[in-house]
Amino acid sequence: MSTVLDYRYLSPSALMPEGTASRLALATSGGTSPAGEEAHPYFFSAFVEHPSVVATALLAVARVARTRFYVPPNTLAAILRAADPVVTSTPQGLRFESFSACCGVYARLDVAREALDIHHCAPGVTNVDVNPPLRQALAGVQSHDQLLLGVGDEALQVSTGSARLIEEKVPLPGRWLKGFAETQYACAGMRLHHALDLAATRVFLQALPRQSATKAVMWAVPALRSLRLASQPAAGAVCVAGPERLRVLEPLLRFATGLRAYGPEVDAASLPVASAWVLDLPGGRFTVALSPEKSRGFSGEGGVLHGLAGDTVAEDADLIATLLSFEPRIDIPRLALASALTVARVGDALGVLASSGQVGFDLADTAYFHRPLPLARGALADMHPRLADAHRLVDAGAVLPGGGPGTYRVQSADLRYEVRLHEGDAPDRCTCPWFAKYRDTRGPCKHVLAARIFSRGKQE
Repeated sequence: MSTVLDYRYLSPSALMPEGTASRLALATSGGTSPAGEEAHPYFFSAFVEHPSVVATALLAVARVARTRFYVPPNTLAAILRAADPVVTSTPQGLRFESFSACCGVYARLDVAREALDIHHCAPGVTNVDVNPPLRQALAGVQSHDQLLLGVGDEALQVSTGSARLIEEKVPLPGRWLKGFAETQYACAGMRLHHALDLAATRVFLQALPRQSATKAVMWAVPALRSLRLASQPAAGAVCVAGPERLRVLEPLLRFATGLRAYGPEVDAASLPVASAWVLDLPGGRFTVALSPEKSRGFSGEGGVLHGLAGDTVAEDADLIATLLSFEPRIDIPRLALASALTVARVGDALGVLASSGQVGFDLADTAYFHRPLPLARGALADMHPRLADAHRLVDAGAVLPGGGPGTYRVQSADLRYEVRLHEGDAPDRCTCPWFAKYRDTRGPCKHVLAARIFSRGKQE
C-alpha cells in the first residue's frame, strides 16, 4: 500500500506583502470542518511573535520531509514528490509534523498560543503546501519582520474565462500513518534523561559527525560540560543511531534556549532503541525522534501491535474517538470516567487511534494529543498485516492452549510454534524464526498476537 490519503491543493502557499507586514498563507488540502463549510476551510490566522523562529522551524520540518537519510543497498532512491507537513490547529496553538522520506526521522514544531496574536482559530487538521517558492521566501524572514500566519484558504477559488485553477494531487504516504503510530508508542515509553542549557546544547550538536556507517549506533552519555557520544550503552544513556540525523536541529541553534534528551531505560546489554530530542525555542519547541537504526523506519517497527490484539479494542477506540475534540493534552483518567472503561482499556483504545494517525504523544507535556486525520475505515488491517494474519489464525482455529499457564500452540501452515505469554515487563516468547531474529525489538510476531487475541477472548 503506497498511499492511504490523497490530498488536493486549490492554490499554492505563498508569503505575500500586506501593508507593512508579510502574510504567510499556507494552503491546505481540506481536513476536518463543520458541516456546510467549504472543503478547504480557513483554520487559523495570527500574528507571530517570533517570525524568524517560526519561519526557520517550519523550513526544518519541511526539510525533514524532503530528506532520505538511508538508501537500501543496491537500490536507487526513488524520485518522489516530498510529502507535505501535517498541521493541527487547536485553541492552544499550532503543530506541524513530518517524517523523512525513509521514515526514520520524525520532526514536529509546536507553536504555543502565547506566542501568537490570534485573529481566528478553528480546530482542524490537514497537510499544508510548503513549495519551493515558499521555502525561498521563508529563508528571508528576519526577526524584525511582522508576520501574519494564515492556515487554510479564506475562500474557495474557481476557474473563470481568463484564469484556470490547477488542483494539485498530493499523496500522504501510508508509511507516514504507520510512523505516527509507532512514534507515539515509542515516545510514550520514554523518560527525560538529560537537560542541557544553551552552551551545552551548542557543544553537543556541533560535535555530531556529519556522516556515519549504516549500522552506526552511538549513545549519548554525560560529559564534563555537555554530552558525548559513546560506542556502548550504559545506564542513563540515550541512543543516537545515525547521529548525523540529529543535525537537522542545527539551523535552529541560534534561537535555542536548551535541549532535552528522552529515551527508554537502558543498560550495558541493551539493543538499539528509539530516542527523542526536544529543542526549546522562544514561543515553542521542536521535537526530533530517531528510529533505532538508520535502516529502520518507524513505519516498520510494529511495537504498537501489542495494544491492538483484543476483541473489544476496536469498539473501545470508536467510543473514545467520539469523546475527543482536538485536545492538546488527552486526559486519560477523565476519558476512563467518561467512557466507563478502565485506564488500561483507554490506553489500548488510544493505541488503535494512534495506529490510524488519530492521536500522538507529546514528551514535553507527557500526554497524548488529538490529531484526527481523515483515514478511511478498514485501512487499519492494510497497514498492519501481522495483525490481520493473527486474526486469520484465530478464526481458523489454529490457536490451542498449551501444557501450562500462559502457553499456547499455534499452527501456521505446516509448522507448529510454541508461544509463552508473560504479564508485566517480561517479553512474550515464540519458537518461530521471526522471534529468533528480532526478539521483541520490532513488536510481536503474528503467532504471539494470535495467542494474545485468543487468550483475551477466553477471558471475556
